[in-house]
Amino acid sequence: VRPVLEGEKIAALAVTEPDAGSDVAALRTRATLDGDHYVVNGSKMFITSGTRADLVVTAVRTGGDGHGGLSLLVIERGTPGFSVSPKLRKMGWWASDTASLSFDDCRVPVANRIGEENGAFGYILANFVSERLMLAAQCVAIAELAYRESTAYANARHAFGRPIAGFQVTRHKLAEMYTSIAAARALTGEAVGRHLGGDGNPALAAAAKNFAADACQAVCDQAVQIHGGAGYMRDSVVERLYRDARLYPIGGGTREVMNEIIAKAEAYGGPKG
Repeated sequence: VRPVLEGEKIAALAVTEPDAGSDVAALRTRATLDGDHYVVNGSKMFITSGTRADLVVTAVRTGGDGHGGLSLLVIERGTPGFSVSPKLRKMGWWASDTASLSFDDCRVPVANRIGEENGAFGYILANFVSERLMLAAQCVAIAELAYRESTAYANARHAFGRPIAGFQVTRHKLAEMYTSIAAARALTGEAVGRHLGGDGNPALAAAAKNFAADACQAVCDQAVQIHGGAGYMRDSVVERLYRDARLYPIGGGTREVMNEIIAKAEAYGGPKG
């Protein structure tokens, strides 16, 4: 852990698979115990920092089907049988390298297991709460940047003899952007405050992520509109923000899964399965 915290090494988390994204309990990468090692076979998909990671915290199946059979193993770069794809080409987030990982009879020491065998599902879910709050905060920050870029452009860009900020339609777009950001910031701040106080409410974290992601997308869309043709150009800041914003209703748990978490926790009295 220390080399990662000191910036000497890069770590990645590998949960998602080609056939298991939101459905974590359906993971199929298998780790079979062989003496003092696990033999890992399977693959992971869309792994952030996958091309750069020195070590990968990998969710594997060590037990039976379902959420009760998962464990976490630290697999180091260079381990025989562990291979990494070339960098995947993405719509946005170009500064974050993403890759697919493959494991072919990859031997990993039992000592590299994190926590109890078959106990990883709870660890993963606990991490998801903080991850979703972090993503919500990122959405607020991106939206704030898009808003600042838009106000600056609207005051500098002239049309019909005056700055476009002088037109009511533009001012009202900016007002709506400001309001969306303020609301997203408030909900995210409430969720983070409760989490830091010991109330790691998964439903509230999911609500914050969804609301902030939607606000971010809406604000970035309006930012491109205010910039007009300039906002559609690759050298425009808001063009990049628009592409980056599209990930947030998907990454860290899709909008649909977030809604299901909220519904089961707060609005649905039937079976929870």
